[in-house]
Amino acid sequence: MASETISIILPVLNEAKNLEQTIARVQTGSDVEIIVVDGGSTDGTAEIARSLSTRVILSPNVGRGGQMNAGAAIATGDILLFLHGDTLLPLGYEEMARAALAQAIAGAFELAIDSNRPSLRWIEKTVNWRSRFLQFPYGDQGIFLKASVFREFGGFPKLPIMEDFELIRQLRRNGKIAIVPTPVLTSGRRWQKLGAIKTTAINQLIILGYFLGIPPTTLWRWYRGQRRG
Repeated sequence: MASETISIILPVLNEAKNLEQTIARVQTGSDVEIIVVDGGSTDGTAEIARSLSTRVILSPNVGRGGQMNAGAAIATGDILLFLHGDTLLPLGYEEMARAALAQAIAGAFELAIDSNRPSLRWIEKTVNWRSRFLQFPYGDQGIFLKASVFREFGGFPKLPIMEDFELIRQLRRNGKIAIVPTPVLTSGRRWQKLGAIKTTAINQLIILGYFLGIPPTTLWRWYRGQRRG
């Protein structure tokens, strides 16, 4: 029986520094296609992706959710795996994802952060506890699911922020979210810029605001302002 093919979809914006390493790791997988969806990079990201023999499209959509939906629309794989441009998949990721989906509606990997800061070990433990016991992974953990399921649920909702959170919330009402115990390795840059405590506080306030009904466009503007600060 032939293996299910996997489409790796990378929504990127100015990821020239990280993209080559990310794609090189993806290319270790078998029966995979790579789709890079560029959101208007000005640092040569798209050119780097093309030089690495990946499929590159430019997305006029604002936000990561729109980029991921654009990539999914042209994907040919049986499974879709959404990956951030600064995140490395573990070796053997493709077989791990296929095995996980044999018993779950969707899945993701545990998280490791590429930094030596002791405070980020606490972040890793918290994220992995939440993912495993609450079945609530976030987008930086490499969310994957069958292409048919993705289309059945209408893809990522058209939100400027919280699109991955909302899709997972819908999926977990209908089945198990599997967490692969082998982690992806994501860049520590956002925690290093603002600090672990402030970054975590911002993320939790965004979630709280979303549940309180604050419009996602308002949350997105506030989030961008905090990140720039």
